[in-house]
Amino acid sequence: MDKDVSAGSGITTVAGRLALGITLLAFGLGHTAVIDGVSAADAGSIAQYVGGVALFVAGLVALREGDSAGGTAFSVLGALWFTWAVSDSASGNEAGLFLLLFALVAVSLTLAGGDQLGQGMYGLFFVALLLMAIASFAGNDGLMKVGGWFAVAAGAVAWYAATAALAHWPTAIPRRAAGRGVTATG
Repeated sequence: MDKDVSAGSGITTVAGRLALGITLLAFGLGHTAVIDGVSAADAGSIAQYVGGVALFVAGLVALREGDSAGGTAFSVLGALWFTWAVSDSASGNEAGLFLLLFALVAVSLTLAGGDQLGQGMYGLFFVALLLMAIASFAGNDGLMKVGGWFAVAAGAVAWYAATAALAHWPTAIPRRAAGRGVTATG
């Protein structure tokens, strides 16, 4: 793996990815019901303060530093997490619409480019939100749990990306040169 590719070189990116990772892990684990007695509602305060306030502030700082991609991502996601945390219990369709709109933001962030870990993180987050939106519309708890696992995976990638930048761990998947590793027989 290549250690020269950055998973976000600035401390603002690292802080933002740590905040997003913690929030996604709490949000996802709450929806999977894998921990006895822990539900999605239990992630509310983490989503409000870490995912909402801290992520929004990281976004504003990144914008001030000239990082338009990170600043946009963190400030928009911070506002969305804060809104999710303070919203009252919503009907299935209302929650589904919110998650679907949230998913559109995640797909935009995925398609915006950036490093591999960032795209993977936002891509997994998009899948999680899309599955959860469909589950909310359909009232399907099983699909909601699957979406929760995708959120957990996105949170793990966000955490790794931030930690890798701090610890100088590998952050890129190596690519094979064209034609290497394939032998012709005949």
